[in-house]
Amino acid sequence: MQVSVRRQLRVFLSVFDLFKIGIGPSSSHTMGPMTAARRFLDEVAGDDWPRPAGAKVDRIAASLHGSLAYTGIGHGSDRAVVLGLAGETPQNVDPDQADGIVARIAAGKRVSPPGHPSYRFDPATDLVLDRKTPLTGHANGMAFSAYDAGDRLLLKRIYYSIGGGFVVSEEELQRMKAKGSVTTEGKKVPYPFKNAVEMLSMAAKSGLSIADMKRINEETQMSREELDAGLDGIWSAMKGCIDRGLSQDGIMPGGLKVRRRARQLHDKLQEQWQQNRPNPLLANDWLSIYAMAVNEENAAGGRVVTAPTNGAAGTLPAVLRYWLHFHPEADQPSIRDFLLTAAAVGGIIKTNASISGAEVGCQGEVGSASAMAAAGLCAVMGGTPEQVENAAEIALEHHLGMTCDPVGGLVQVPCIERNALGAVKAVTAASLAIKGDGTHFVPLDAAIETMRQTGLDMNEKYKETSLGGLAVNVVEC
Repeated sequence: MQVSVRRQLRVFLSVFDLFKIGIGPSSSHTMGPMTAARRFLDEVAGDDWPRPAGAKVDRIAASLHGSLAYTGIGHGSDRAVVLGLAGETPQNVDPDQADGIVARIAAGKRVSPPGHPSYRFDPATDLVLDRKTPLTGHANGMAFSAYDAGDRLLLKRIYYSIGGGFVVSEEELQRMKAKGSVTTEGKKVPYPFKNAVEMLSMAAKSGLSIADMKRINEETQMSREELDAGLDGIWSAMKGCIDRGLSQDGIMPGGLKVRRRARQLHDKLQEQWQQNRPNPLLANDWLSIYAMAVNEENAAGGRVVTAPTNGAAGTLPAVLRYWLHFHPEADQPSIRDFLLTAAAVGGIIKTNASISGAEVGCQGEVGSASAMAAAGLCAVMGGTPEQVENAAEIALEHHLGMTCDPVGGLVQVPCIERNALGAVKAVTAASLAIKGDGTHFVPLDAAIETMRQTGLDMNEKYKETSLGGLAVNVVEC
């Protein structure tokens, strides 16, 4: 198929762009600010700015705006900025050491990132959650500034956390808007589908599955061995998060005093499993517990994988664990095909709508995760590309309009249970789709566009600001 270079440049999102290993509780509100802070450090150390002769950076300051300001404390955004300015990254920071790092910086009022001199930085005064001054580019805006010893401003940069841990500068965001795309530039791939119609057309012409096309695209950037090792690493991190969640109990941090339930529910389910009693809800119970285990870990700031975000991190791993638990034909290659198929659908959603709760509400987070999981499950169950597209559409359609209204700004209520129900919907969608022939009334592209339009129409108080919905009504009740 002949495609323009421009199209090839703007439709490739790697599976590793969508599935990123990091820490909780939020990809946009925790991982994003940490990444932005670390990126600002790199800019300070670089030469790509008009540094006055002899000027040296002495103090660093930061401000969080929009949704980051409203729910930053509950999502650990302030803590993430401090860690990022200390040189930590979401991929490498040790969750068990994070509180100690933050406490030392608060006490010493300085950051000393590797490769940099020590900078003055007092989180109490140099980190501001500014609810009065929104930044126009995106709901999740941040500003970082560097000053000399006389408090003369030397450098200021604005970044936006656009969902799923993706961070762009103000200039990059403007370029993306001009191109109508938020995807990775500079990567030419053989199957550059930007929507579901093109994906199905390319599958029909090539005779390949969605996973095969995605694999071929990925292998233009890395070897097959590297790709498989990376996919196995993603699943290993997801599985490890489930296992940790099932082994922990107690109260989750943040002040709501919400108790972990996954371990207790898992122990009860194990007892029922061993008694071999008929249980028509068994699969749903396991799905729910797996998803809750992940999102309880996320709420506690543990190691998670964006799928496609932290707030929706439990849905896809729960469905994949269900596949391994209940389907004897499940094997390692099928895990890779699941992830590749899910990433293909996730890339289409991100390209044409959003995976950010601050932009479109939770339909963009758990809704996208459910669609991705449904597509992956349908594929490994033997579904055709048309059936896979149908599964994704069913799952997404029945999340349309879902608000993002976390109580107390914490990714706990309703987020944890919402992931469980997203997993149940995904399995149901895959089952319905694979029993059909792939023909259906509402195309996936129409559901994605509806999600985008609904997000634009949605009141800001329902988009991760904790100013409406359950976030206020639970307190009032």
